[in-house]
Parts: sequence; C-alpha cells; structure tokens
Amino acid sequence: MQTVLDRKLLVITGKGGVGKTTIAAAMGMLAARSGKRAIVVEVGEQSRLPTLFGVEAARPGIETRLQEGLSSISIDPDRALLEWLQALGGRVSGRVLASSGTFQYFAAAAPGAKELVAMVKIWRLTRGGGRGRHQDGHDLVVLDAPATGHALGMLGAAQTFGAIARVGPIAGQTREVQQLLETPSHTAYMAVTLATEMAVTEVLELQAGLHRQLGRELSAVVVNALMPRRFSTEELGRIESLGQQTDAGADARPGDAATPAAVAAQRSVTDSAVRAAQAVHDRGRFQHNQLARLRRRDFDVIGVPFVWDAELELTAVADIAKRLERAL
Repeated sequence: MQTVLDRKLLVITGKGGVGKTTIAAAMGMLAARSGKRAIVVEVGEQSRLPTLFGVEAARPGIETRLQEGLSSISIDPDRALLEWLQALGGRVSGRVLASSGTFQYFAAAAPGAKELVAMVKIWRLTRGGGRGRHQDGHDLVVLDAPATGHALGMLGAAQTFGAIARVGPIAGQTREVQQLLETPSHTAYMAVTLATEMAVTEVLELQAGLHRQLGRELSAVVVNALMPRRFSTEELGRIESLGQQTDAGADARPGDAATPAAVAAQRSVTDSAVRAAQAVHDRGRFQHNQLARLRRRDFDVIGVPFVWDAELELTAVADIAKRLERAL
C-alpha cells in the first residue's frame, strides 16, 4: 500500500502557528531515515530549517544540506516571478526590472502569477531540476506550504492560468503542475492543526477547498500539542472534594493550634491545586471534543503530544518523526 512518503510531493498546510514547519521537518527526517532523498521546501524569505539543524542557510533558491538524505530550500514567490520575467527580458538586470513599473504592473495585473511560478519551481524539484548540491533529483519533496487560504491560492494557481494560457511554455508547465497536484499517486496532502475550534474548522475548510479545486482529499491530519488526559471525571470529583474538606476542617477546629495565617495558606495551596486540576481536565476534554469533530469526518487523525520546552530542539523533532512513523 502506498504511503504519503511514497509520493513525489507531500503538501503540508493548516492554520498559521500550528506547527507546520515542525511537522514538515519531521516528515523529511522520516523520509531520509527510510533511505529516501528528501527536500523540504519553505515558501517565503525565511529559512528556519537550517537553523534547527545547526547549519548555515544558503541563499534563497539554493539547496542547503541538513543531514544525510535531507536538504532544504527556500522559494520566495516574488523573487521567483522576478527571475522568470528576467529570463523573458533577456539582458535586463533583475535590479532594473524589479524597480520598473512593468514588473509592478504585471505582478498586480496577474494575480496568482508568482504562486504559479513558485509551483513550477516545486514541480521541477520533483523532477530533479533543482539548483544546488543535489542535481540527481529527490525521491520526495515536502512542501511546507503557507497557511490554509494562501496555500489553496497557491495550489489553485495552475488551474487559474490553465484557463488563460492555452499554448506555449507557460501552458505546458501549467498542465504539468496541475497533473502533479491532481494525481493521487504523485501528491499527498496533510493538514496540521491544534485541537482548537478555529484551527479544526480551518482543516474542514481546507478539505472542502482541496476537493473543489483538485478533486483531492487529505491523507492525514496531524493534531499538534495535545495535552494528556490526567484525570477521569470521578478522579476530578475526589480532587474537588479536597478543597471542601479543607474548608470544613478549618471551620470545625476553631481552637486548633494552627494560626489563621497558616490555615489561610493551606487553603490557598489546596484551592490552587484544585483549580489547576480542573483546568487540565477541562482543556483535555475540550481537545478530545475537537478530535471527535475530525474523526466524525473519517480523517486519519495523528496526535502529537505537547512538548514542554521553551524552544523546540532537533531531538524533539526526531521524537515527533518516530511517532509519525508509527502512525503512518
């Protein structure tokens, strides 16, 4: 049976701030560990993966080797469009073209053009057409896509331009990109989310958008930062009764040797512990309800526990990769 790692392209998206880059890195590590040559594509000017792996990032558009079998590359859609127009303009320098009104006019008059050019670059990576050290191609391209709305716009750019450009090199590349995105054996789609109402709703909107634009479905949904369910309802009831017992004990022993300050301190500590237990229980129950929303839609849901570190390190990403491996 074909898994998400057996495709040419794995697209990972979801609401902003849910940990897409972390999951993209984990999937790249998992692919490399299985013997594949993988590359993770970041979209925009940032190159966060080299920092995570402790290596110096190359310039945008140039691959950076992260570890054996795994590299990364940053594709800036604005820069990609500029390079494409520069190629059409022959000897016109990128600096002159970028400052000209023609470039600004084209970028504004052709919405989706830069997204299409970025997708063409990603398509070329799946065919071994990247720049940098790995000229022999990649077994898997992991796209750390923008947040849901922008990702759908990026994925739909080929369809938009396909309706306009009927002939020529643009039309040919557009058809290749569209075929790559629509073919289940070539591309898989994963959503990353938190167990919050807004983030889960965005996953449902992503599923609807993929189906509408490409006739595709999500292969899996990764739910990040899950809190453990530490108490059952009965156990929480017993914990809550501790606060009641503290109050009753203090009232029943007015002549006790304990000072009022000591009694108040004990009551404060107990109340804080009870409230903390209630908060943990309520959050776990809410997250469980959001997981149920996803499972009712028959999604393949993969839970990733909350990482109790101020800053995510490579070892934590490796642990997430192992969890994903077991689930996939």
